[in-house]
Amino acid sequence: MSPEFLTVAMFVTLILAITLGHPLAYTLAAVATLFGLLDNGFNVPGLFDMFVNNAWGLMNNYTLVAIPLFILMAQLLDKSKVSEALFESLYIVLGSIKGGLGLAVVVVCTVFAATTGIIGASVVAMGLLATPALINKGYQKELTSGIICASGTLGILMPPSIMMVVYGGLTGMKETSVGNLFAAAIFPGLLLACLYFLYILIRCNINPELGPPISKKEAESWTVGQKWAMTMKSLIPPLALILAVMGTILAGVATPTEAAGLGAFGALVLAVFNRKMSWEVLRASCHNTLKTTSMVMMLFIGGKFFSTVFLSMGGGDVVADLLIGSGLNRWIVLVIMMGIVFLMGMFIDWAAILLVTVPIFMPIAMELDFNPLWFSILMCVNLQTSFLTPPFGYALFYFKGVAPEGYTMMHIYRGIMPFVFLQLIGLAILSFFPAIATWLPSVFFGG
Repeated sequence: MSPEFLTVAMFVTLILAITLGHPLAYTLAAVATLFGLLDNGFNVPGLFDMFVNNAWGLMNNYTLVAIPLFILMAQLLDKSKVSEALFESLYIVLGSIKGGLGLAVVVVCTVFAATTGIIGASVVAMGLLATPALINKGYQKELTSGIICASGTLGILMPPSIMMVVYGGLTGMKETSVGNLFAAAIFPGLLLACLYFLYILIRCNINPELGPPISKKEAESWTVGQKWAMTMKSLIPPLALILAVMGTILAGVATPTEAAGLGAFGALVLAVFNRKMSWEVLRASCHNTLKTTSMVMMLFIGGKFFSTVFLSMGGGDVVADLLIGSGLNRWIVLVIMMGIVFLMGMFIDWAAILLVTVPIFMPIAMELDFNPLWFSILMCVNLQTSFLTPPFGYALFYFKGVAPEGYTMMHIYRGIMPFVFLQLIGLAILSFFPAIATWLPSVFFGG
Protein backbone atom coordinates (compact mmCIF):
# COMPACT_ATOMS: atom_id res chain seq x y z
CA MET A 1 0.00 0.00 0.00
CA SER A 2 1.17 3.52 -0.78
CA PRO A 3 2.41 5.85 1.98
CA GLU A 4 -0.31 8.34 1.00
CA PHE A 5 -3.10 5.80 1.56
CA LEU A 6 -1.60 4.58 4.84
CA THR A 7 -1.19 8.16 6.09
CA VAL A 8 -4.84 9.07 5.50
CA ALA A 9 -6.10 5.71 6.78
CA MET A 10 -4.01 5.95 9.96
CA PHE A 11 -5.35 9.38 10.89
CA VAL A 12 -8.96 8.44 10.07
CA THR A 13 -8.68 5.29 12.19
CA LEU A 14 -7.21 7.27 15.09
CA ILE A 15 -10.00 9.88 14.99
CA LEU A 16 -12.72 7.20 14.78
CA ALA A 17 -11.23 5.27 17.70
CA ILE A 18 -11.00 8.42 19.84
CA THR A 19 -14.58 9.47 19.08
CA LEU A 20 -15.76 6.00 20.16
CA GLY A 21 -14.39 6.80 23.61
CA HIS A 22 -11.48 4.37 23.86
CA PRO A 23 -8.62 5.31 26.25
CA LEU A 24 -6.23 7.58 24.39
CA ALA A 25 -2.91 5.93 25.32
CA TYR A 26 -4.10 2.46 24.29
CA THR A 27 -5.76 3.83 21.16
CA LEU A 28 -2.49 5.38 19.98
CA ALA A 29 -0.58 2.14 20.66
CA ALA A 30 -3.25 -0.06 19.02
CA VAL A 31 -3.45 2.07 15.85
CA ALA A 32 0.37 2.09 15.71
CA THR A 33 0.45 -1.72 16.01
CA LEU A 34 -2.17 -2.24 13.30
CA PHE A 35 -0.56 0.04 10.73
CA GLY A 36 2.96 -1.00 11.70
CA LEU A 37 2.06 -4.59 10.82
CA LEU A 38 0.39 -3.51 7.57
CA ASP A 39 3.48 -1.53 6.61
CA ASN A 40 6.11 -4.20 7.43
CA GLY A 41 4.21 -7.19 6.08
CA PHE A 42 3.07 -8.47 9.50
CA ASN A 43 6.62 -8.87 10.77
CA VAL A 44 5.66 -9.11 14.47
CA PRO A 45 9.22 -9.54 15.90
CA GLY A 46 10.48 -6.56 13.89
CA LEU A 47 7.67 -4.30 15.09
CA PHE A 48 8.11 -5.54 18.67
CA ASP A 49 11.85 -4.76 18.56
CA MET A 50 11.10 -1.24 17.27
CA PHE A 51 8.59 -0.61 20.06
CA VAL A 52 10.92 -1.94 22.77
CA ASN A 53 13.81 0.22 21.58
CA ASN A 54 11.62 3.32 21.50
CA ALA A 55 10.11 2.65 24.92
CA TRP A 56 13.57 2.00 26.41
CA GLY A 57 14.94 5.23 24.92
CA LEU A 58 11.95 7.13 26.27
CA MET A 59 12.32 5.75 29.80
CA ASN A 60 16.03 6.63 29.78
CA ASN A 61 15.24 10.31 29.20
CA TYR A 62 16.47 12.04 32.38
CA THR A 63 14.43 15.17 31.66
CA LEU A 64 11.18 13.27 32.15
CA VAL A 65 12.01 12.72 35.83
CA ALA A 66 10.82 16.31 36.27
CA ILE A 67 7.23 15.26 35.48
CA PRO A 68 6.42 13.43 38.76
CA LEU A 69 8.33 16.05 40.77
CA PHE A 70 6.37 18.97 39.29
CA ILE A 71 3.11 17.04 39.74
CA LEU A 72 3.98 16.37 43.39
CA MET A 73 4.75 20.07 43.84
CA ALA A 74 1.33 20.95 42.43
CA GLN A 75 -0.44 18.43 44.67
CA LEU A 76 1.27 19.75 47.81
CA LEU A 77 0.55 23.38 46.88
CA ASP A 78 -3.09 22.52 46.36
CA LYS A 79 -3.20 21.18 49.92
CA SER A 80 -1.28 24.14 51.40
CA LYS A 81 -4.07 26.60 50.41
CA VAL A 82 -1.61 29.18 49.02
CA SER A 83 -4.15 30.36 46.45
CA GLU A 84 -6.86 30.88 49.08
CA ALA A 85 -4.76 33.29 51.13
CA LEU A 86 -3.73 35.25 48.04
CA PHE A 87 -7.30 35.54 46.73
CA GLU A 88 -8.62 36.71 50.09
CA SER A 89 -6.08 39.53 50.24
CA LEU A 90 -6.58 40.60 46.61
CA TYR A 91 -10.34 40.47 47.20
CA ILE A 92 -9.88 43.43 49.56
CA VAL A 93 -7.20 45.23 47.50
CA LEU A 94 -8.87 45.06 44.05
CA GLY A 95 -12.50 44.55 45.03
CA SER A 96 -13.39 48.26 44.95
CA ILE A 97 -12.54 48.46 41.22
CA LYS A 98 -15.18 47.63 38.60
CA GLY A 99 -14.37 44.05 37.65
CA GLY A 100 -11.84 43.99 40.49
CA LEU A 101 -12.73 40.51 41.75
CA GLY A 102 -12.27 39.15 38.24
CA LEU A 103 -8.89 40.87 38.07
CA ALA A 104 -7.98 39.24 41.39
CA VAL A 105 -8.77 35.82 39.89
CA VAL A 106 -6.44 36.52 36.94
CA VAL A 107 -3.60 37.58 39.26
CA VAL A 108 -4.04 34.57 41.56
CA CYS A 109 -4.24 32.14 38.62
CA THR A 110 -1.11 33.68 37.05
CA VAL A 111 0.85 33.24 40.29
CA PHE A 112 -0.64 29.79 40.84
CA ALA A 113 0.20 28.82 37.23
CA ALA A 114 3.84 29.74 37.82
CA THR A 115 3.99 27.36 40.77
CA THR A 116 1.95 24.33 39.68
CA GLY A 117 1.63 23.80 35.92
CA ILE A 118 -1.47 21.62 36.44
CA ILE A 119 -4.71 22.84 34.82
CA GLY A 120 -7.10 20.76 36.90
CA ALA A 121 -5.69 22.07 40.17
CA SER A 122 -6.00 25.73 39.12
CA VAL A 123 -9.51 25.55 37.64
CA VAL A 124 -10.99 23.42 40.42
CA ALA A 125 -9.33 25.43 43.21
CA MET A 126 -10.43 28.78 41.81
CA GLY A 127 -13.84 27.39 40.85
CA LEU A 128 -14.49 26.39 44.44
CA LEU A 129 -12.93 29.50 45.94
CA ALA A 130 -13.85 32.37 43.62
CA THR A 131 -17.14 31.39 41.95
CA PRO A 132 -19.33 31.88 45.07
CA ALA A 133 -17.64 35.21 45.81
CA LEU A 134 -18.12 36.52 42.26
CA ILE A 135 -21.71 35.32 41.95
CA ASN A 136 -22.64 36.74 45.37
CA LYS A 137 -21.25 40.14 44.33
CA GLY A 138 -23.43 40.16 41.21
CA TYR A 139 -20.99 39.03 38.52
CA GLN A 140 -22.52 37.67 35.33
CA LYS A 141 -22.41 33.85 35.19
CA GLU A 142 -20.86 33.79 31.71
CA LEU A 143 -18.11 36.26 32.63
CA THR A 144 -17.37 34.37 35.86
CA SER A 145 -16.93 31.04 34.10
CA GLY A 146 -14.84 32.61 31.34
CA ILE A 147 -12.49 34.32 33.80
CA ILE A 148 -11.90 31.21 35.89
CA CYS A 149 -11.57 28.74 32.99
CA ALA A 150 -9.29 30.97 30.88
CA SER A 151 -7.08 32.10 33.76
CA GLY A 152 -6.86 28.54 35.07
CA THR A 153 -5.47 27.30 31.76
CA LEU A 154 -2.40 29.54 32.14
CA GLY A 155 -0.95 26.68 34.18
CA ILE A 156 -0.25 24.63 31.05
CA LEU A 157 1.80 27.47 29.52
CA MET A 158 3.49 29.29 32.40
CA PRO A 159 6.60 27.46 33.62
CA PRO A 160 7.00 25.07 35.31
CA SER A 161 4.67 23.47 32.77
CA ILE A 162 4.27 19.73 32.28
CA MET A 163 3.57 20.43 28.61
CA MET A 164 6.98 22.08 28.22
CA VAL A 165 8.70 19.11 29.86
CA VAL A 166 6.92 16.71 27.49
CA TYR A 167 7.69 18.94 24.49
CA GLY A 168 11.38 19.18 25.35
CA GLY A 169 11.58 15.42 25.84
CA LEU A 170 9.90 14.86 22.46
CA THR A 171 12.20 17.01 20.34
CA GLY A 172 15.51 16.27 22.02
CA MET A 173 16.93 19.46 20.45
CA LYS A 174 19.20 21.94 22.22
CA GLU A 175 17.15 24.87 20.87
CA THR A 176 13.97 23.44 22.40
CA SER A 177 15.40 22.16 25.67
CA VAL A 178 13.16 22.38 28.72
CA GLY A 179 15.18 25.31 30.09
CA ASN A 180 14.82 27.26 26.83
CA LEU A 181 11.10 26.47 26.64
CA PHE A 182 10.55 27.58 30.24
CA ALA A 183 12.31 30.90 29.60
CA ALA A 184 10.53 31.42 26.28
CA ALA A 185 7.07 30.81 27.76
CA ILE A 186 7.25 33.43 30.53
CA PHE A 187 6.43 36.54 28.45
CA PRO A 188 3.78 34.82 26.24
CA GLY A 189 2.07 33.62 29.44
CA LEU A 190 2.17 37.12 30.91
CA LEU A 191 0.92 38.51 27.58
CA LEU A 192 -2.20 36.34 27.76
CA ALA A 193 -2.73 37.27 31.43
CA CYS A 194 -2.50 40.97 30.47
CA LEU A 195 -5.02 40.49 27.64
CA TYR A 196 -7.46 38.86 30.08
CA PHE A 197 -6.82 41.65 32.60
CA LEU A 198 -7.48 44.43 30.08
CA TYR A 199 -10.57 42.73 28.67
CA ILE A 200 -12.17 42.36 32.10
CA LEU A 201 -11.24 45.93 33.08
CA ILE A 202 -12.57 47.49 29.86
CA ARG A 203 -15.73 45.41 29.64
CA CYS A 204 -16.71 45.95 33.28
CA ASN A 205 -16.11 49.69 33.00
CA ILE A 206 -18.32 49.82 29.92
CA ASN A 207 -21.00 47.71 31.62
CA PRO A 208 -20.50 47.74 35.43
CA GLU A 209 -23.43 45.35 35.93
CA LEU A 210 -21.27 42.52 34.56
CA GLY A 211 -18.72 42.88 37.38
CA PRO A 212 -19.77 45.32 40.10
CA PRO A 213 -17.28 46.37 42.79
CA ILE A 214 -17.65 45.45 46.46
CA SER A 215 -19.46 47.93 48.70
CA LYS A 216 -17.66 51.13 49.74
CA LYS A 217 -18.12 50.20 53.40
CA GLU A 218 -16.45 46.81 52.89
CA ALA A 219 -13.60 48.36 50.90
CA GLU A 220 -12.90 51.01 53.55
CA SER A 221 -12.97 48.55 56.45
CA TRP A 222 -9.26 47.95 55.87
CA THR A 223 -6.48 50.54 55.99
CA VAL A 224 -3.92 50.86 53.21
CA GLY A 225 -1.24 49.46 55.50
CA GLN A 226 -3.37 46.42 56.35
CA LYS A 227 -4.04 45.78 52.67
CA TRP A 228 -0.32 45.90 51.85
CA ALA A 229 0.54 43.66 54.78
CA MET A 230 -2.09 41.06 53.78
CA THR A 231 -0.99 41.07 50.16
CA MET A 232 2.73 40.73 50.86
CA LYS A 233 2.18 38.02 53.47
CA SER A 234 0.21 35.90 50.98
CA LEU A 235 2.32 36.78 47.93
CA ILE A 236 5.87 36.27 49.25
CA PRO A 237 5.67 32.46 49.80
CA PRO A 238 4.59 31.57 46.22
CA LEU A 239 7.01 34.15 44.76
CA ALA A 240 9.83 32.59 46.79
CA LEU A 241 8.91 29.18 45.37
CA ILE A 242 8.82 30.58 41.81
CA LEU A 243 12.25 32.13 42.36
CA ALA A 244 13.59 28.85 43.74
CA VAL A 245 12.36 26.87 40.72
CA MET A 246 12.73 29.27 37.80
CA GLY A 247 15.65 31.27 39.24
CA THR A 248 17.87 28.21 39.56
CA ILE A 249 17.04 27.10 36.01
CA LEU A 250 17.57 30.52 34.39
CA ALA A 251 20.76 31.12 36.40
CA GLY A 252 22.13 27.79 35.20
CA VAL A 253 22.52 26.56 38.77
CA ALA A 254 20.17 23.58 38.34
CA THR A 255 18.68 21.50 35.54
CA PRO A 256 14.87 21.48 35.20
CA THR A 257 14.79 18.07 36.91
CA GLU A 258 16.85 19.28 39.86
CA ALA A 259 14.75 22.46 40.08
CA ALA A 260 11.60 20.29 40.11
CA GLY A 261 12.98 18.44 43.14
CA LEU A 262 13.67 21.76 44.83
CA GLY A 263 10.15 22.94 44.00
CA ALA A 264 8.56 19.80 45.47
CA PHE A 265 10.57 20.29 48.66
CA GLY A 266 9.58 23.98 48.76
CA ALA A 267 5.89 23.07 48.37
CA LEU A 268 6.27 20.62 51.27
CA VAL A 269 7.78 23.39 53.42
CA LEU A 270 4.89 25.74 52.52
CA ALA A 271 2.33 23.10 53.47
CA VAL A 272 4.07 22.62 56.83
CA PHE A 273 4.36 26.39 57.33
CA ASN A 274 0.61 26.82 56.68
CA ARG A 275 -0.13 23.94 59.08
CA LYS A 276 -1.83 21.91 56.36
CA MET A 277 0.59 18.97 56.32
CA SER A 278 -0.39 15.59 57.72
CA TRP A 279 0.31 11.97 56.88
CA GLU A 280 -3.06 11.79 55.12
CA VAL A 281 -2.23 14.86 52.98
CA LEU A 282 1.20 13.43 52.11
CA ARG A 283 -0.30 10.04 51.26
CA ALA A 284 -3.02 11.57 49.08
CA SER A 285 -0.50 13.84 47.31
CA CYS A 286 1.83 10.94 46.54
CA HIS A 287 -1.06 8.74 45.40
CA ASN A 288 -2.41 11.42 43.04
CA THR A 289 1.11 12.04 41.75
CA LEU A 290 1.52 8.34 40.97
CA LYS A 291 -1.79 8.18 39.11
CA THR A 292 -1.16 11.33 37.07
CA THR A 293 2.43 10.37 36.23
CA SER A 294 1.33 6.91 35.11
CA MET A 295 -1.31 8.46 32.85
CA VAL A 296 1.17 10.90 31.30
CA MET A 297 3.82 8.23 30.72
CA MET A 298 1.33 5.79 29.17
CA LEU A 299 0.27 8.58 26.82
CA PHE A 300 3.92 9.25 26.09
CA ILE A 301 4.60 5.60 25.21
CA GLY A 302 1.46 5.27 23.06
CA GLY A 303 2.22 8.53 21.27
CA LYS A 304 5.83 7.50 20.71
CA PHE A 305 4.70 4.24 19.11
CA PHE A 306 2.26 6.13 16.89
CA SER A 307 4.75 8.74 15.69
CA THR A 308 7.47 6.11 15.11
CA VAL A 309 5.24 3.97 12.89
CA PHE A 310 3.82 7.04 11.13
CA LEU A 311 7.29 8.33 10.26
CA SER A 312 8.70 4.91 9.36
CA MET A 313 5.99 4.29 6.77
CA GLY A 314 6.66 7.69 5.16
CA GLY A 315 3.74 9.64 6.63
CA GLY A 316 5.97 12.56 7.62
CA ASP A 317 7.26 12.87 4.07
CA VAL A 318 3.71 12.78 2.71
CA VAL A 319 2.61 15.66 4.94
CA ALA A 320 5.82 17.60 4.27
CA ASP A 321 5.45 17.20 0.50
CA LEU A 322 1.82 18.25 0.72
CA LEU A 323 2.62 21.46 2.64
CA ILE A 324 6.07 22.41 1.34
CA GLY A 325 5.63 21.04 -2.19
CA SER A 326 2.36 22.93 -2.62
CA GLY A 327 4.26 26.13 -3.43
CA LEU A 328 2.36 28.07 -0.78
CA ASN A 329 4.00 30.94 1.06
CA ARG A 330 5.67 29.70 4.24
CA TRP A 331 3.45 31.91 6.39
CA ILE A 332 0.35 30.31 4.88
CA VAL A 333 1.86 26.90 5.67
CA LEU A 334 2.37 28.09 9.25
CA VAL A 335 -1.29 29.19 9.45
CA ILE A 336 -2.37 25.78 8.12
CA MET A 337 -0.29 23.96 10.75
CA MET A 338 -1.63 26.17 13.53
CA GLY A 339 -5.16 25.68 12.21
CA ILE A 340 -4.75 21.90 12.30
CA VAL A 341 -3.54 22.07 15.91
CA PHE A 342 -6.44 24.37 16.87
CA LEU A 343 -9.05 22.09 15.29
CA MET A 344 -7.52 18.97 16.87
CA GLY A 345 -7.69 20.76 20.22
CA MET A 346 -11.47 20.75 20.02
CA PHE A 347 -11.55 16.96 20.19
CA ILE A 348 -8.22 15.56 21.42
CA ASP A 349 -6.12 15.91 24.56
CA TRP A 350 -3.08 18.24 24.37
CA ALA A 351 -0.65 15.38 25.04
CA ALA A 352 -1.92 13.36 22.09
CA ILE A 353 -1.77 16.42 19.82
CA LEU A 354 1.85 17.04 20.82
CA LEU A 355 2.84 13.40 20.39
CA VAL A 356 1.21 13.20 16.96
CA THR A 357 2.03 16.61 15.46
CA VAL A 358 5.45 17.60 16.82
CA PRO A 359 7.43 14.84 15.01
CA ILE A 360 5.66 15.87 11.78
CA PHE A 361 5.50 19.65 12.04
CA MET A 362 8.90 20.38 13.58
CA PRO A 363 10.89 19.15 10.51
CA ILE A 364 8.57 21.18 8.29
CA ALA A 365 9.16 24.30 10.42
CA MET A 366 12.92 23.73 10.20
CA GLU A 367 12.68 23.25 6.43
CA LEU A 368 10.82 26.56 6.16
CA ASP A 369 13.56 28.24 8.22
CA PHE A 370 11.38 29.13 11.20
CA ASN A 371 13.06 29.55 14.57
CA PRO A 372 12.37 26.18 16.29
CA LEU A 373 11.99 27.73 19.75
CA TRP A 374 9.54 30.38 18.53
CA PHE A 375 7.59 27.75 16.58
CA SER A 376 7.43 25.55 19.67
CA ILE A 377 5.99 28.37 21.78
CA LEU A 378 3.40 29.07 19.06
CA MET A 379 2.40 25.41 19.27
CA CYS A 380 2.13 25.56 23.06
CA VAL A 381 0.12 28.80 23.11
CA ASN A 382 -2.18 27.30 20.49
CA LEU A 383 -2.56 24.14 22.56
CA GLN A 384 -3.72 26.18 25.53
CA THR A 385 -6.92 26.84 23.59
CA SER A 386 -7.59 23.06 23.56
CA PHE A 387 -8.63 23.36 27.22
CA LEU A 388 -11.29 25.95 26.35
CA THR A 389 -12.66 25.08 22.92
CA PRO A 390 -15.98 23.19 22.84
CA PRO A 391 -17.07 20.48 22.78
CA PHE A 392 -14.30 18.72 24.76
CA GLY A 393 -12.37 21.51 26.51
CA TYR A 394 -11.17 19.94 29.77
CA ALA A 395 -11.23 23.21 31.73
CA LEU A 396 -14.94 23.57 30.94
CA PHE A 397 -15.73 20.20 32.50
CA TYR A 398 -13.44 20.83 35.47
CA PHE A 399 -15.37 24.04 36.15
CA LYS A 400 -18.79 22.46 35.58
CA GLY A 401 -17.91 19.82 38.17
CA VAL A 402 -17.51 22.45 40.91
CA ALA A 403 -19.89 25.18 39.66
CA PRO A 404 -22.86 26.16 41.88
CA GLU A 405 -26.40 25.07 41.02
CA GLY A 406 -27.93 26.96 38.12
CA TYR A 407 -24.86 26.76 35.89
CA THR A 408 -25.38 25.06 32.54
CA MET A 409 -22.80 24.14 29.90
CA MET A 410 -24.27 26.90 27.69
CA HIS A 411 -23.38 29.49 30.35
CA ILE A 412 -19.82 28.16 30.29
CA TYR A 413 -19.60 27.91 26.49
CA ARG A 414 -20.81 31.50 26.05
CA GLY A 415 -18.45 32.70 28.76
CA ILE A 416 -15.26 31.26 27.31
CA MET A 417 -15.71 32.36 23.68
CA PRO A 418 -14.28 35.91 24.18
CA PHE A 419 -11.28 34.40 25.96
CA VAL A 420 -10.63 31.93 23.13
CA PHE A 421 -10.63 34.96 20.80
CA LEU A 422 -8.15 36.71 23.14
CA GLN A 423 -5.88 33.67 23.00
CA LEU A 424 -5.93 33.81 19.19
CA ILE A 425 -5.05 37.52 19.40
CA GLY A 426 -2.15 36.58 21.68
CA LEU A 427 -1.05 33.96 19.15
CA ALA A 428 -1.14 36.57 16.36
CA ILE A 429 0.89 39.06 18.44
CA LEU A 430 3.45 36.36 19.15
CA SER A 431 3.61 35.54 15.42
CA PHE A 432 4.35 39.15 14.47
CA PHE A 433 6.76 39.77 17.36
CA PRO A 434 8.87 36.60 17.84
CA ALA A 435 11.18 38.39 20.28
CA ILE A 436 8.45 38.06 22.93
CA ALA A 437 9.40 34.38 23.08
CA THR A 438 13.04 34.38 21.99
CA TRP A 439 14.53 37.35 23.84
CA LEU A 440 14.64 35.92 27.38
CA PRO A 441 16.22 32.57 26.39
CA SER A 442 18.87 34.48 24.43
CA VAL A 443 19.70 36.54 27.55
CA PHE A 444 20.02 33.55 29.88
CA PHE A 445 21.23 30.79 27.58
CA GLY A 446 22.67 32.67 24.57
CA GLY A 447 22.08 32.05 20.88
